Amino acid sequence: MFDTLTDKLQNVFQRLNSRGTITEKDLDEALREVRLALLEADVHFKVVRDFVARVRTRAVDAQVTTSLTPMQQIVETVNAELISVLGGSQARLSHASVPPSIYMLVGMKGAGKTTTAAKLALHLRRQGQRTLLVAADSRRVAAAEQTKALARQLNIPAVDATGLVGNPADLGRLVTTETRRSNATAVVVDTAGYVRMDGEEMAELSAIHRAIQPLETLLVADAMTGQGAVSSAEQFHNLVGLDGLVLTKIDGDARGGAALSIRAVTGIPIKFTGTGEKPDALEPFHPDRLASRILGMGDILTLVERAKDKFSENEVAAVTKRMRKGALTLEDFMSQFERVRSMGPLNQIAGMIPGLSSLAGKMESELDDTIMDRSQAIIYSMTPEERRNPAIIDGQRRRRIARGSGTQPADVNRLIKQYDQARRLMQRMASGRGPKLPFPLS
Repeated sequence: MFDTLTDKLQNVFQRLNSRGTITEKDLDEALREVRLALLEADVHFKVVRDFVARVRTRAVDAQVTTSLTPMQQIVETVNAELISVLGGSQARLSHASVPPSIYMLVGMKGAGKTTTAAKLALHLRRQGQRTLLVAADSRRVAAAEQTKALARQLNIPAVDATGLVGNPADLGRLVTTETRRSNATAVVVDTAGYVRMDGEEMAELSAIHRAIQPLETLLVADAMTGQGAVSSAEQFHNLVGLDGLVLTKIDGDARGGAALSIRAVTGIPIKFTGTGEKPDALEPFHPDRLASRILGMGDILTLVERAKDKFSENEVAAVTKRMRKGALTLEDFMSQFERVRSMGPLNQIAGMIPGLSSLAGKMESELDDTIMDRSQAIIYSMTPEERRNPAIIDGQRRRRIARGSGTQPADVNRLIKQYDQARRLMQRMASGRGPKLPFPLS
């Protein structure tokens, strides 16, 4: 999401770094470029103005121009101010001292509220909560059916309350009754998405809010709408009093201004970000981690957390043992790559690894699903013996594999070469003779 902004900030830092010593004039010129980069990223102009002023003040106070490591101090200063703009520290969901904890989701139409409701319910269940999904969106056709379908997929109980939206008191009683019946400790209520907030919509939402009396009211906002997300946050906050924000589509092709503006403008903390379509693509928001990614310094902690969800300790130990022996097969190669893919888009993963953020934009086109699907087809067209020992694949076997996978012999050659390079690299990494992995394999 922040690829363009990251590239521009890194260019600014590289130019400063090439000068050795930095004068106040150099600093002012660099901050002008930072200001333009932030404005182009659709960050609110007041946020940009205050941000640049604070960075300059801190840089001067830190005597950057006379420092032996001026570039390092400037980056540290920008990083600290980015963290501050994004909220400082992680804002967590509140939990009722006496269950249930009721969370009400509000937002504009198309923000991804219903899928976010299901993701949040799954997140809470993984934290040990007994969750219940409540469909209370009576304005969108088949909204309740979508909620129930998502609930079935995740094995989470759900109730359709859309018929009671016009009578909020009955809706509140239904939520109470179903919560007791299902013995739920956490309830997620999905409400209607509005095209605009006029008198009727405002009265409806306010009445539902009073009837449900949620512990927290969370705005689901589309990060790709930029300053529109900031405006809607202000509207909903004035109406029902927001406790937090969930920014969706943060993995999309947006400029990212909403994420950098919304906390500073509204004072409402970002609690989660939606990073994809999958049910587990909802991540707690960490200001320091996003600031690090914006500056191209990676986000190892999030990468490790994702890896732990996808790789069990036993699987890691088994693969590590085979890596050290150089015994990884093509089946292992594809299996592990599929698991990495399940952690998110490859360009997104690259952006979390320090030093690889500059490659993130390129990886999306070079390692897309088409290439992976073709590689998978080639491997599946091999015999078990060929997958375990690709060295036996001669010209005749290559032609047969190519025919079976709908590819060319050159594609088969390329895959085998890539596999062999990866196998040797992994063997070196596992034995400690090569570059270190971003997380331990044993």
